[in-house]
Amino acid sequence: MSTSIPKGGQPPAKPTIRDVAERAGVSKSLVSLVLQGSGNVSEARRRAVLESMEELGYRPNKLARGLSMPRTGTVGVLLNDLRNPWFIELLEGLSASLHSAGVSPVLADSYTDHRIGRPSVEALLEQRIDGLVVVGTTTEAEAIRKASAVVPVVLAGTLDPELPGVDVVVNDDVAGARKATGHLIGLGHTRIAHLQGPDEIGRLRRAGYEQAMHAAGLESRSVAGGMSEESGYSAARTLLTAAARPTAIFAFNDIACIGVLSAAADTGVTVPGDLSLVGYDNTYLARIRHLSLTSVDNGNLAVGVQAGRYILERLGNPDLPGRKHLVSSELQIRGSSGGPPRGA
Repeated sequence: MSTSIPKGGQPPAKPTIRDVAERAGVSKSLVSLVLQGSGNVSEARRRAVLESMEELGYRPNKLARGLSMPRTGTVGVLLNDLRNPWFIELLEGLSASLHSAGVSPVLADSYTDHRIGRPSVEALLEQRIDGLVVVGTTTEAEAIRKASAVVPVVLAGTLDPELPGVDVVVNDDVAGARKATGHLIGLGHTRIAHLQGPDEIGRLRRAGYEQAMHAAGLESRSVAGGMSEESGYSAARTLLTAAARPTAIFAFNDIACIGVLSAAADTGVTVPGDLSLVGYDNTYLARIRHLSLTSVDNGNLAVGVQAGRYILERLGNPDLPGRKHLVSSELQIRGSSGGPPRGA
């Protein structure tokens, strides 16, 4: 059915559930029962409601429907990019908490959804999830803000967006970055560069790096390194081809650190002979023997477990005040870090 626009240029108001009820000659509550798929509606009345919806061009608000319907036993999990191995242990911990309570996770990948033009958060809400866990840095801050007014939300491994009544579970990024930088300083390095990542987590890791450098009386040098292998490679190429190249690099994450390894190989720089590397997240990539990356273990499993606990508690009591839980980090020393080259 096509709808014409009045002469004033304004489109007509969208039909409401009240309009459907009046046209079908039933109550609004009965229209709601039809929308919910209730079996307590006669076939004649159901047909009258559906025909009225079609005639009016009525489209139900899927988010509003979710509020009035019983729980589905599912929690949406929004990931920034499934290709990042950082998510694996966190998802393991999160799933363990959810499954123990009989709740199933429903995953959405922002990277893939963005490429095909699908809004991830809205797609999850349309599946009538009971709550939402946002894992890692995301570009969907506004959508998450709107979702927090509809379902309970917990942030895991990210501090963005900052919202009232939303729980946060993260690693102590400042302390972790201090440990990584302190390790390189302890090995004797004085020219240590940092590949900074995005958003608030990136700012905190840079802050930890700078604190350690300043405490040692050393000059800090941070460049935008992103969180991908490609961005890490590009930033490292710039550093390693400069006149006074660093003898050590602390990267935002393991993925960017892999990019540094590739840049070092392409520029004839050996690791750890000419250049020491430290990553962050302690993913399975860091543990591959021929890579052997020194990396900060940010307790991803524990972050996931606690995020699961928080979302379950919030499902039972949505009005809880927002909480923040910090998970401690440990440095895992491997073969990518050693003393500075002679004469450095």
